[in-house]
Order: sequence, then structure tokens, then C-alpha cells
Amino acid sequence: MKHSDETKRLLASSLKELMKIKPLEKISIRELTAHANVNRQTFYYHFEDIYDLLKWTFQQETIQLLAVHESTHVWQEGLLQLFRYLGDNREICLCALRSLGRGHMKRFFYADIHNIFGRVVYEFGEKLKAPEEYMAFLTHFYTISLGSLVESWLLGEMDQTPEEIIDMIDLFIQDQLLGAQQRLKEEPR
Repeated sequence: MKHSDETKRLLASSLKELMKIKPLEKISIRELTAHANVNRQTFYYHFEDIYDLLKWTFQQETIQLLAVHESTHVWQEGLLQLFRYLGDNREICLCALRSLGRGHMKRFFYADIHNIFGRVVYEFGEKLKAPEEYMAFLTHFYTISLGSLVESWLLGEMDQTPEEIIDMIDLFIQDQLLGAQQRLKEEPR
């Protein structure tokens, strides 16, 4: 691992420790760098601000879970790993959610989740010969929906387990795709 990556991980670890004891907006760069035992210049070499570090941390720790399981056959396992990560890091994630607000947290992950679910939707869409516009809409829909579901679960607004949520999402996607398949068969070409 490069020294640069080690420094970023050290800063991320320090941020997570501080987020367990205080709100994100109360954590200063000075406090963070003292906790990590690096100077401020080092922090600014790698990140623009605390929020940039937080985004990097989440991307490093969560998006790789989804990317490993991005095919149409194993995305469910990647999503389950994401739920487990969020559960294991609930304090930190809730701190970020409270500090940033609901909409901002979703924006952290939008592009990555969009890419992953886009691959799944496009793979099915190509088999169905679905129009590009329709596949783009479905990808956006699933991305927004998944972000909201994960957020709602994290806040304790849902009683279902991650496994139950994933089963429902999978069933919903299958129903959607079967419905699209049926509709496309019936449409005149």
C-alpha cells in the first residue's frame, strides 16, 4: 500500500473515531489532524475538507462491496454486505446523516449505485430489447429507491431485516422485468 493511501486511511479512521463522540460539523481539521498525528498541510494535500474525506471514506468502504457483486446474479450479496457495513458502522453513518441531511447522503453514493444497478438493468434490457430511454429511467428509479430504502432502514424506520428488504427488491425487479417482457411481446414492432 502506498504511503499516500496509508495517510488517507489514517485520516478516515480518525474521522470515524471522532464521529462516534461528536457531530460531524463540530469536528475541526485541527482536531482531526491532531488525532491522526499528521499536520494540516498533509490533510489538505489529500482532501478539500472534512466532507471530502467523509465521501472518500464511504466510497472506499462501501462502494467496493457493491462493485465486487455487480453482476445480475450476485448484486444481492453486495447489497447485503452494504447493509452489514451500515449496521456495523451505524453510529458513524447516523452522525453523517444527521449532519448532512437526508438528501446529501444519497448524493454521496448516487453515481456508484447508479453504475452498479445500471449494469444489471442494461443486461436485462438488452435481452428484452428495451429502449435506451426506458433502461435509463429504470436505472435512475432503482438508484433513488435503493438510496431511500437504505437510508430509511438506517434510521430505524423499517422493521424488515436486510435479507427481507433484498428479497423484496429482487422480487420487485423480477416482476418489473417480467412485466416489461410481456408488454414488449404484445407491442407491435
